[in-house]
Amino acid sequence: MADDDNNSVYQLVRVGGAGSARPFCGRERALPRGDWAAETASLEEQLQGWGEVILMTDKVLRWERAWFPLALMSVVSFSFLMIYYLDPSVLSGVSCFVMFLCLADYLVPALAPRIFGSNKWTTEQQQRFHEICSSLVKSRRRIVGWWKRLFTLKEEKPKMYFMTMVFSLAVVAWIGQQVHNLFLTYLIVSFLLLFPGLNQHGIITKYIGMAKREINKLLKHKEKKNE
Repeated sequence: MADDDNNSVYQLVRVGGAGSARPFCGRERALPRGDWAAETASLEEQLQGWGEVILMTDKVLRWERAWFPLALMSVVSFSFLMIYYLDPSVLSGVSCFVMFLCLADYLVPALAPRIFGSNKWTTEQQQRFHEICSSLVKSRRRIVGWWKRLFTLKEEKPKMYFMTMVFSLAVVAWIGQQVHNLFLTYLIVSFLLLFPGLNQHGIITKYIGMAKREINKLLKHKEKKNE
């Protein structure tokens, strides 16, 4: 099914009963206008086989159910405990990780439709899939923009670039020396996985607001003392 009245970047086609839909990636698909929409459409095509898994992962990361954070942290903790127990070398760890990615890339597109039932996609699910791809494109562009700004700083202000890089890397090296590598990686991975849910439920905004209010109180108190 296709809606010609809006500027949607995807097209839906009937694959089953009423209300079921799947993204159409054939030659007849009309490319959207603009680089942003074109990148989003291209990413949708690339991730089509992972659609069901991405939607399920999105639900877990946004904590649509109360027990999702606990389940998420349990899986992460168990994985890191296994790594700590097995204590693989760097080469073995990288090899196993890449092998896992290769297996997932081969098995997920083949098994996901049978497990999740790909013939039951709704317009709402397709819209959410489009929003996720759009967010990924936005994040990728933001990272590229930061990278370009870094090189711009290197060309325009080489001394500041040099001092900033040396100081930042020295701080990271000091932190890495003080905290165990595996535990530090566990903290970083845990924060990254919990961040979408914390943001979705307004927890981060709440504590940032509290911190801003406390800082403003301290500044006002300091100004009164100076007066």
